[in-house]
Amino acid sequence: MANVTIFDHPLIQHKLAILRDVKTGTNQFRSLISEIANLMCYEATRDLPLENVDVQTPMGICHAKMVKGRKLAVVPILRAGLGMVDGVLNLVPAAKVGHIGLYRDPETAQPVEYYCKVPADIDEREVIVLDPMLATGGSAADAITMLKEKGAKCIKFMGIIAAPEGLKALQDAHPDVDIYCAALDDCLNDHKYIIPGLGDAGDRIFGTK
Repeated sequence: MANVTIFDHPLIQHKLAILRDVKTGTNQFRSLISEIANLMCYEATRDLPLENVDVQTPMGICHAKMVKGRKLAVVPILRAGLGMVDGVLNLVPAAKVGHIGLYRDPETAQPVEYYCKVPADIDEREVIVLDPMLATGGSAADAITMLKEKGAKCIKFMGIIAAPEGLKALQDAHPDVDIYCAALDDCLNDHKYIIPGLGDAGDRIFGTK
């Protein structure tokens, strides 16, 4: 089964508490989403391979290490996943960015695809899929299936809040995908929203209702 990391870092938990607060406005919410994604990205990229290099410092030669040519792609699930992109790119600015558009049918709560554009060399890249909320797991699972169909072989999922139902669904659908989340909440309500969650992440990022 997929490896699951639920972060307990104090800075992530502090920012997550403010993120959840109903009084947190759009601008601060947007900044916090990016900051949390930035902190989470450290752990999600921990296994990047390194190579030995010699660096000329002002005082002499230093035997150092650099990331060894692993190419990355970041693929947010529209629209809420867009809020996490800058936080990741601040750490890995050379990463290419794809986009997958899915929306949840209000009647069935099932994801419906409307857009998919990824780098042509996706099969050569390590891919990090971004979506703040892992609720039913349907959108994440479908997005990863789409990426695999386009040739992606090494995929990770990075979210902020997960429901147990969504976490299990994603693990069952893609046991080869490592999952990183900042919190595992209680459950889904009858409308498939995470409880206690933070409401609709897309609406809070973009100031819509």
